[in-house]
Amino acid sequence: MHLFYSSDINHQEIKVGKRYMLPSEEALHAIKVLRLKVGDVVFLTDGKGTFIRASISNTTKRNCEIEFLEIENDRGKRNFYVHIALAPTKNIKRFDWFLEKATEMGIDEITPIITFHSERRDLNIERSNKVITAAMKQSLKAYHPMLNEPVTFEEFIKNNQQTHKFIAHYISEEQLLLKNIGDLSNNVVVLIGPEGDFSAKEVEIAVNAKFIPVSLGNTRLRTETAALAACFTINLIKQ
Repeated sequence: MHLFYSSDINHQEIKVGKRYMLPSEEALHAIKVLRLKVGDVVFLTDGKGTFIRASISNTTKRNCEIEFLEIENDRGKRNFYVHIALAPTKNIKRFDWFLEKATEMGIDEITPIITFHSERRDLNIERSNKVITAAMKQSLKAYHPMLNEPVTFEEFIKNNQQTHKFIAHYISEEQLLLKNIGDLSNNVVVLIGPEGDFSAKEVEIAVNAKFIPVSLGNTRLRTETAALAACFTINLIKQ
């Protein structure tokens, strides 16, 4: 199954029999890399839940036209929302790994946060979105996670409106494990700190803003591993 992605599909024009030109990068991949031909069946998503079965109707050296055969809306839609806010790792490949695996597992929104101990304070959003897109297509998902621009820790705390808010940081042996939180409402956000962890001041700010301190277990985890563990735990609780 070959899945292609286009975020600019006009929903008012999505219907069986509609012909549509794949975006240039996707068209070149279909023609040059996959060597698909007229009549081959492919799939297309807009990253917003629409999943379309189509056939290739025409090709040129640089263009690929498809015809819609079957349309599925809200494919894989979930009744909860997972938002992970984490400090980008110094080694960008480790951050890429998180983006890839979290997309495959199921995540709705990712916000890079700049903290007191952050080793990386910038991020190429276009590059990171390509990692997410590739993972979405590989795992045959119809929803493209939202990747926000990096923001400071203080700005994120101030503007966050999620219903259930957690900060993964050790405070005491009595704090709850995230997996034991129990039933969660639809919107969940978890803060994950950098390798040097959150500062004491940042933890205080978060707790004052009603973020609940939680533990992810007994083991000290790298930033990207902790973020994926939080994502997995929420998915497990909600399923």
